[in-house]
Amino acid sequence: MFGPPGAGKGTQGQTLAKDFNLYKISTGDLLRDEIKKKSVLSNKIKLKIDQGFFVSDDVINSLIEGILSSEKYHNRIVFDGYPRNLNQANALDILMKKYNQKISSVLCLKVDEEVIIKRIVGRQICSICGSIFNEFFNPATQKNHKCDSKFLQKRSDDTKKTLISRFKTYNRETLPILNHYQNQKILYEIDGKGEISEIYKEIHRIIQSLET
Repeated sequence: MFGPPGAGKGTQGQTLAKDFNLYKISTGDLLRDEIKKKSVLSNKIKLKIDQGFFVSDDVINSLIEGILSSEKYHNRIVFDGYPRNLNQANALDILMKKYNQKISSVLCLKVDEEVIIKRIVGRQICSICGSIFNEFFNPATQKNHKCDSKFLQKRSDDTKKTLISRFKTYNRETLPILNHYQNQKILYEIDGKGEISEIYKEIHRIIQSLET
């Protein structure tokens, strides 16, 4: 799943994984889990994230290889937030061959910066069940969220200042990867400005077409 920060990769990837019995792997979640260890490495990672920068490729690739080497995830992964530059994309190609797996499709959500700002600032994540909501577009209610509202949290890096920095970094380092996958004829661009359900219908259609 590709798209600028706040494009909806996590929300759409979560639904996709559920419907097709896959595992959504977010480098952001992997890094936050590492941060909780309170090590020297975790402090360096947190500083980079809070400043809106990407963590080094070696750290990211090592975390990803740990996932790909597990039989549990074999050809059943939805990547969210990886790869983020051509170096990581090339590393992923090598890891896929090493563990006898393949990338079936690359989905890119296209969203305007103004919409993204609201998506980021309003984003909430449940610390119990992991569900993702948004105060503006998809608020948590008693019907769609069984956990207490007190468990809804915001990420420390979900600020407008951090977003602007991450957006510039995305445009500079991540967009060129799309050409890499376009050449492999596995890139699908999707309008990510509409309703969450409508966006997912298009994603679902694409994935189903790959299975036929």
